[in-house]
Amino acid sequence: MAFKSNNPFLNNKSFSATTASKNDEVHHATLIDYNQEMTLSGTINKTLILFLLLSASAIVIWWMTFNGMNPIVPAFGGAIVGLILVVIASFKPQYSPILAPGYALFEGLFIGGVSAIFETKYPGIVIQAVGATFVTFAVCLGLYKFKIVKVTEQFKSVVVAATLAIATYYLISWLFSIFTSFVPVHYGNSMMSIGISVFVIVIAALNLFLDFDRIEKGVEQKMPKYMEWFGAMGLMITLVWLYIEFLRLLSKLNSRK
Repeated sequence: MAFKSNNPFLNNKSFSATTASKNDEVHHATLIDYNQEMTLSGTINKTLILFLLLSASAIVIWWMTFNGMNPIVPAFGGAIVGLILVVIASFKPQYSPILAPGYALFEGLFIGGVSAIFETKYPGIVIQAVGATFVTFAVCLGLYKFKIVKVTEQFKSVVVAATLAIATYYLISWLFSIFTSFVPVHYGNSMMSIGISVFVIVIAALNLFLDFDRIEKGVEQKMPKYMEWFGAMGLMITLVWLYIEFLRLLSKLNSRK
């Protein structure tokens, strides 16, 4: 039995449900406005818009940090608001045209603040993490485009299960570290910690294949236009996760020097 997840950003549930309702509409309609259907070019454009919004927000916090402002409050505030917007979009994808830009702006606060903190401690680490993220994205896109990696149901099940296992481990470790003196094994710069970071980066990269597949299937199934924002938002979530994990890994490697 394939592993199932209730998170629409980890499976195709929202896409399938939307498709079913749209098929019903098409069945009873005599005139279809094809401009209201999801397209690949539209999704790419939305992704670029979200990337620009996130970058602009991150640059503002970056500049303010290096001009004396403490980035902790805006960074964690942005992360919390961004998470809330993601949860809402997961259950109400039709609101994605509003929620996705909001997510990009608030997540930019988090990215900018965290990046500034790491850069202060390890100069040059941010450009390395950005480069690693884009190279990983390009490689995964190429592997998907040329069908070298095929997204089967078994592939989806393994990636989703691993992703949820990582999320659960992070949550439990965080709670234990708050209420006890427990130090999670992924903290510090030990070889075990570095190995965990590498594993998490691999899983994050594999999630890119799921994002590409959802977008492609959405276009093929002629989903509503707002699903372009939903697909772009899902892709940005994975890229942000991948970037943060590269920052963590590089910081561990730098601290061993």
